[in-house]
Amino acid sequence: MDFTDQRLSYEKGVLDQQSVPTSPFELLGAWMTEAIEQKVQEPYAMSLATCGADNKPSVRIVLLREITETGIVFYTNYESAKGQDVAANPNAEALFFWHELERQVRISGRIAKIDAEKSAAYFQKRPHDSQIGAWVSQPQSGEVANREVMEQTFEQLQAEYADGISVPTPAFWGGYEITVEKIEFWQGRANRMHDRIVYSKDDNNNWQIKRLLP
Repeated sequence: MDFTDQRLSYEKGVLDQQSVPTSPFELLGAWMTEAIEQKVQEPYAMSLATCGADNKPSVRIVLLREITETGIVFYTNYESAKGQDVAANPNAEALFFWHELERQVRISGRIAKIDAEKSAAYFQKRPHDSQIGAWVSQPQSGEVANREVMEQTFEQLQAEYADGISVPTPAFWGGYEITVEKIEFWQGRANRMHDRIVYSKDDNNNWQIKRLLP
């Protein structure tokens, strides 16, 4: 398949370096709010890239669950392939792409587990069957003979934890926070003259704002 003749001119927005806030989290929050208001489907879905001890990058979609004062939080199985990557190399990058707004955001930083109590509080907010699904996926990314094995385990756990019975939070499941060290905001523009504004920390832990060539 040849896509070399496919073209799309980006003309929906402008990102002015002179008017951006001093904190990247303010701009990230504003862009996320706008994406939600514009009914972008799952605007909090992000590509998460990690690289483990084998030096081979790996990327997958995860769901952002919180923007904190220092970073972004998502939840997963700690024993998954991504969890093994993080244990070997705590550097990660996340990417949001909102096609409807012709925007993307790249976030780079160090990743670490969040407090276990906070993870448990979030786990108990999840739908009952999603909680059970977390127990089925053990270890996540592990090999399984067929789908029937998964469904049988799911049904057994449903019987054990019927509606109204609390599902315990797995010790192997919880949240990670990427503490932001660099974040780039990209706004598509006509003629591939895109706006790219990057925030990065200086030696005094202050945010520096620069424009990048498209």
